[in-house]
Amino acid sequence: MPEKPIFRLRGIGVDYQTPAGTVTGVDDVTIDIPARGITVLAGPSGSGKSTLLRTLGLFEQPVRGTISFQGTETGKLRHRDRRALRRHHLGLVFQNPTDNLLGYLSVADNLRAAAESAGTECLPDDILDQLGLGGTGSWRISALSGGQQQRLAFGCTLARRSTVVLADEPTSQLDEASADRVLDTLKYLAGQDFAVIVASHDDRLIELGSRVARMHKGRLEKVEEREVVP
Repeated sequence: MPEKPIFRLRGIGVDYQTPAGTVTGVDDVTIDIPARGITVLAGPSGSGKSTLLRTLGLFEQPVRGTISFQGTETGKLRHRDRRALRRHHLGLVFQNPTDNLLGYLSVADNLRAAAESAGTECLPDDILDQLGLGGTGSWRISALSGGQQQRLAFGCTLARRSTVVLADEPTSQLDEASADRVLDTLKYLAGQDFAVIVASHDDRLIELGSRVARMHKGRLEKVEEREVVP
């Protein structure tokens, strides 16, 4: 029996109010997101992929359509319940590495703070070893490279024991070598049975996707199912 999707979107639309009038960021998107593997929201700048990712992360409220997470329609949740769902299940990694971390805390304390925010505990050294960051626990965030900071941001999702990892253009601010290590981290997370959802136009990242949702001008053009070779 097929596994139930972790997200089920039906006719999703997101609008923005600007001085020039209403702008539609996402329009009539219907898609199921699997509970495992890497789903890539792909498309050029302005295609709506980042807006859709923020909507999945419950940072944007759709004005049309419905989103269900693990069978629960999120639009019917109270604000505090949506916040709790985000805190306990959804880990969002932004494209600028420093936006994901607390600069006044050490590397290990960032992981502890992430765990505490979700009401759980973690073993920082174990997480750092898993992500190739062993020995950096006492370092300041500024001592890490951009790629290391981004990997630590994904480590925070491990510390929170998130169900879903959402990442917005996680390689766009990195050099090629650092981006390669982030790609390895995404593959690692997918192998740990996370639902990894990434918005990107990076061809190498798109190649990692077991499902690729192609977007253009706010609409979903097609969904490609792939068998990814480890």
